[in-house]
Amino acid sequence: MIIKYPDGSQKEYESGVKVSKITGDISQGLLRDSLGAVVNGEILGLDDEVYEDSDFKVVKFEDNEGKRILWHTASHIMAYAIQELYPDAKFAIGPSTETGFYYDLDLEHRFVEEDLKAIEDKMKEIAKKDLPVEKIEVSRQEALAHFKEKNQDYKIELINDLPEDEKITMYKIGDFVDLCKGPHLLSTKKVKAIKLLSIAGAYWRGDSNNKMLQRIYGIAFEKQKQLDEYIERREEAEKRDHRKLGKELDL
Repeated sequence: MIIKYPDGSQKEYESGVKVSKITGDISQGLLRDSLGAVVNGEILGLDDEVYEDSDFKVVKFEDNEGKRILWHTASHIMAYAIQELYPDAKFAIGPSTETGFYYDLDLEHRFVEEDLKAIEDKMKEIAKKDLPVEKIEVSRQEALAHFKEKNQDYKIELINDLPEDEKITMYKIGDFVDLCKGPHLLSTKKVKAIKLLSIAGAYWRGDSNNKMLQRIYGIAFEKQKQLDEYIERREEAEKRDHRKLGKELDL
C-alpha cells in the first residue's frame, strides 16, 4: 500500500496502518501537533486505519479539517457533561459544523442561559482528565442492546435506519458512549478552551412533524488565547450589526 504526501514523496505500508503511525514516521513533533489527516479526501482521526493506496495530508487545528475533528470531540464532551448533570437526557445528534459544534437532545428540563455555565464547567472538568476517546466497532445487535438499556430512543432509530451491511462504531469517553462514525481526537486533553454560545430549538431530523428538541451550540479551541480572540471578534461583529441596524432605523 502506497501513501503519497503533498510534497510528492511516498512511502509503503502494510494495509491497516493507523494514521498516527504514518504521521509519527514523518515527525514525532508533527504527531504531537496533529489532530488527524485527510486521506483520499476523507477526514480521519489519528486512531483510524488506512487500507488502500492514499493521498495523505496531516491536519492541525489551524486547518479546517483539524477544527472539525476537535469540535466533534467537543460535542461528545458536552453530551457527557449533560449526561452527568441531567441523567434523563436523551441524545439525538451532535456533529461539528463549519463554525463549531452542537448537540440536539430531548429533556424535560428547559435549558436557560444560566445552565450553560454549569455545563461548560463540567466539560472543562472532563477535558482536563485527559480521557481516551475509544473507538468501538460493534454489531447491530450489540449497538441496539446498548442503547435500549440506556433508553436512548433516537440512537435506536438511527441504527435501525442504517443499511444492513453498514459498519457500526461507537465512541467512548469515560462513562459516555455514543453512536458515531467519527473522526475524533485520541483524548480529551487538546480541548483546552470551551464556550457554549446559545440554545435553540430543532425538530428531530429537521421534520416539523417530529418532536422539537433542544439544541446547544458551542465552540472550543486548543488554547485560551484563541477563545479570547474569538470572543473579541464576535463582540465586535455584534457591535457592527447594532450600528448598522441603528442607521437603517434612522432612515
